[in-house]
Amino acid sequence: MAETEKRGRSWKQDPEAVRADILAAARAEFAEHGLSGARVDRIVRNTATSKRMVFYYYGDKEGLYRAVLEDAYARVRAQEEELDLEGLAPDAALRRLVRFTFDHHRANPDFIRLVAIENVHRARHLLEIPSLAQTNRAVIDKLERICAAGIASCLFRSDVSALRLHWQISALCFFNISNRATFGTNFGNALFEDAAQDTLRDELAEMILGSVRAT
Repeated sequence: MAETEKRGRSWKQDPEAVRADILAAARAEFAEHGLSGARVDRIVRNTATSKRMVFYYYGDKEGLYRAVLEDAYARVRAQEEELDLEGLAPDAALRRLVRFTFDHHRANPDFIRLVAIENVHRARHLLEIPSLAQTNRAVIDKLERICAAGIASCLFRSDVSALRLHWQISALCFFNISNRATFGTNFGNALFEDAAQDTLRDELAEMILGSVRAT
């Protein structure tokens, strides 16, 4: 059976699997080479589909890049939903969210590179994805509920801000991956060993909690 015939059958039998295959290959390509350096031909070589099908689903390279960004953010928000924070005390919920964010970024360096690349583009492509504002609003809503519960129980200061908390958590967890190469080159890689990363994660969670606790 010809390769093109195999690909055509795959598309007809399971188009969602084909789309997922394309997105996975494209995510790796964009994270490695950026938008300008990425090549659709390389993406196709790492999939079970054809260039024609890539353009059929996503229109062009920028359309595929936008789809990768949308999928990357949707994945992290979906994993946050699985944390089951609603039944926890507010301090425990916040600690779990911080620890998750640290671990997620560490396990998904491609996500960090994609966000860094989009910042180079001044978020132009994010602005072209209307659904992302609502997708990413979910984490602020989650933090607002945690903050409200913490304030009501007198565990947190009355001026705690969900948006500021998200900024602080994101900044610290992001740096751990985005600056690993330069930090490690300048100061050595001891902090990136597993045990040291666990310590940093726990210290970061306590740092964030300490910043919101009522005195």
